[in-house]
Amino acid sequence: MKTVSFKLPELLIEQISSLASKSGESRSSLVRKAIETLVHKTHAQDQTSCLDLAKDLAGAVAGPDDLSHNAASLTGYGR
Repeated sequence: MKTVSFKLPELLIEQISSLASKSGESRSSLVRKAIETLVHKTHAQDQTSCLDLAKDLAGAVAGPDDLSHNAASLTGYGR
């Protein structure tokens, strides 16, 4: 594990220290867990499906309804 240093407001340090004392964990462990939670939460929100990206386009194209299932519908399509 690498060491990272950063500045925190005094009140936040006091709150982290108090929580660490009550839980029996180190301040580093608590801060690490909080950062991991934030990263995982943010990453989960960034996971967008193709449908989510193109949902405004669904139904915007005129053509046969069964194009993906019926090979006969492909005859002459796109010419």
